[in-house]
Amino acid sequence: KFWRSLASDPGFSRRFRAHHRRNPPLIGCLVYDFCQVRFQPTLERPNRVPQSRFPFPIAAGGRFRILGCRHGLVLIFHDSQKQLLVWDPVTRDQHSLDIPPGFNKKTLMNAAVRRAIGDFHHFQVVLVGNSDMQCTQAVASVYSSSTRVWDKLISTPLPSENSGAPTMVYPGMPAVMVGDSFYWLLCGNSQGILEFDLDKQSLALIPMPMGNTADMRDGNIWVMLAEGGGLGFVFLRGFLVQLWKRRTSCKGVASWLLGRTVELDKLLSLNLEKQIECPRILGFAEVNNVVLLWTLTGIFTVQFELLHFKKVLESKHWYSYYPFEGVYTAGKKKPSYLILLDYY
Repeated sequence: KFWRSLASDPGFSRRFRAHHRRNPPLIGCLVYDFCQVRFQPTLERPNRVPQSRFPFPIAAGGRFRILGCRHGLVLIFHDSQKQLLVWDPVTRDQHSLDIPPGFNKKTLMNAAVRRAIGDFHHFQVVLVGNSDMQCTQAVASVYSSSTRVWDKLISTPLPSENSGAPTMVYPGMPAVMVGDSFYWLLCGNSQGILEFDLDKQSLALIPMPMGNTADMRDGNIWVMLAEGGGLGFVFLRGFLVQLWKRRTSCKGVASWLLGRTVELDKLLSLNLEKQIECPRILGFAEVNNVVLLWTLTGIFTVQFELLHFKKVLESKHWYSYYPFEGVYTAGKKKPSYLILLDYY
């Protein structure tokens, strides 16, 4: 009883989450089946989080779009209210943010959230989209919960061609954080990667290597942490995976380098005769550096640098999955120490 009272103390839970936030486990995924959002746990017992523990804050039927999860927070675009919602599933805290002026609300927008450095009680949100003055300009703004204001707009030019389709932020992939920068895929008139550097407060366009952008709309390209660090992306065509890395020469010239190539059917021991559909990339868990892959056999997490994989879920459908990395401690009605044991 004495140890249980210590483990269930709210002060200990806060310190525990802060300590392990540097390397939190993948405790599950938010799954959007086009009707509702549910939490799907991925850990084994006794660390498995109950499926009903994180009820989604927006009722079924509401118009919304999940923009991603990071540092135990979920970022949602509430289309019905034209607001961003920052949601902490563990504490159930919610913060609604109005879209700042300067963004073209008729084009696609995306955003990313992170905990403030050195203060996990506060957060920052980076919003990116097209300028309401000129669609060929990408704009970004940063919101801080400590000041409760949006910073001034930062802009960069986008490729402009007479195709009639503006270049926009791709809505099918949440932002990926590599170092101190956020990265989003671009779509429409031209494909590439949009980078927002949090330290420099700058916005830049990174071109993609030729020949790989055609399949982006099928979910076959995903930005990720490259092998050995730095920016990279994974490209999936059929059962063949290519891992690309951004490198900078001694003369300061940046280019893409094709690194490892992996045959998924051999790595995951898939029977190609039974795989009537090709695998699909569902998401990327930044801290654990694993790609979430859907196959007819099930959903796997794959760590390509070490070639480690694990089947985490059963699913015959490739719904929208959002990996949720965080630290969860149960309430006093449940033995918190069972969940803590795996970390010590």
